[in-house]
Amino acid sequence: MKIHLKNGRLIDPKNGIDAVRDLYIAAGKIAGVGQAPEGFVANQTIDATGLVVCPGLVDLSARLREPGFEYKATLESELQAAVAGGVTSLACPPDTDPVLDEPGLVEMLKHRAKQLNLAHVYPLGALTRQLQGKQLTEMWELTEAGCVGFAQADAQVTDTRVLWRAMQYAATFGFTVWLRPEDYHLARDGVAHDGEVASRLGLSGIPAAAETVALATILRLAAETGAAVHLCRLSTRESVDLIRQAKAQGLPVTCDVATTHLHLTEHDIGFFDAHCHLRPPLRSQRDLAALREGLKEGVIDAACSDHTPVDDDAKLLPFAEAEPGATGLELLLPLTLKWAEGTGTSLSDAIARITSTPAAILGIDAGHLSVGTAADVCMFEPDTYWKVEARSLVSQGRNTPFLGLELKGRVSQTLVNGHTVFHR
Repeated sequence: MKIHLKNGRLIDPKNGIDAVRDLYIAAGKIAGVGQAPEGFVANQTIDATGLVVCPGLVDLSARLREPGFEYKATLESELQAAVAGGVTSLACPPDTDPVLDEPGLVEMLKHRAKQLNLAHVYPLGALTRQLQGKQLTEMWELTEAGCVGFAQADAQVTDTRVLWRAMQYAATFGFTVWLRPEDYHLARDGVAHDGEVASRLGLSGIPAAAETVALATILRLAAETGAAVHLCRLSTRESVDLIRQAKAQGLPVTCDVATTHLHLTEHDIGFFDAHCHLRPPLRSQRDLAALREGLKEGVIDAACSDHTPVDDDAKLLPFAEAEPGATGLELLLPLTLKWAEGTGTSLSDAIARITSTPAAILGIDAGHLSVGTAADVCMFEPDTYWKVEARSLVSQGRNTPFLGLELKGRVSQTLVNGHTVFHR
């Protein structure tokens, strides 16, 4: 199949392109940019007038809920949600049931995902067995099975010696350790940011220090071991400052922020809105400002959806008992565009935060439209508003704080390996 995408505004941050150019696709790969290859005759021509044509989005954190939690969502439903949101590559955390700590489980997940012919799935293997923080997994075998890094999801390694050994091992073989910094003891039993809102509502708080104390430890161990570390879903101003210092010192660290934390604060909890029960919790206004500026500066490398579909019953419980998490795959693009508009960030730079930069963090050849690479393409209407409603979401999870809000930026078509996998 040969496809000619014409008249679209082509934005490819990695290759420095932001102009109206045609794109040519053949045999599932990019065959030409701006100029047709010799002898190219299209089987299909797509008029992209008024659309932005960019690389398929790359999401650094999307829980697909398989295996083990199919009552919350299925692999098929969430990968359909991914392509509906323009996401063509995604990393999934290891906190499934069973945990992704065995090569066979990783191979099974990748095989299932490949059969669906939707988005590309890149599993993160468990850093420790059963995510219990006690015994290291067989990282080399998990890498051969298809893991792109090793994480603890929301579980913490409370034994610093175990974390030290894990980072030493990872550094030896060039693996990346993915950690969400949170001190277990400071955060224990907390459900909201330790601030005025939690105090007023009588909710148990998680202080900002729970993140920064853990982050300082991780950065110190990274300096000692030389391990490459990716810090997941930062939420505080102090964390942004610590990352800025670490990068200035030349430490091999990267980090991301969830799009929810670029727009919402503790005040959005309102009267116990369980959709705003997230991990890490929504923080203060000053934290939100620092996160938005940190992403603009590049101190924070990428934005992610932190997609966590939860069944309706688990969100109908009282706030403190409700399961944390929000669906986000279909909101990654419009929430990133909303952040860019609010901070004066160019459209090209905004798209880089959800394409080429996260692809580089994952170590995959994606997030750009270079000739010869897989034709993973997202086309979207940059000025079209749409209302976030439960019925409008493809994901099996309908849990998002943005229900009822109108967002700008709607995906019209998604291609994976040159095949249309979503069309509005």
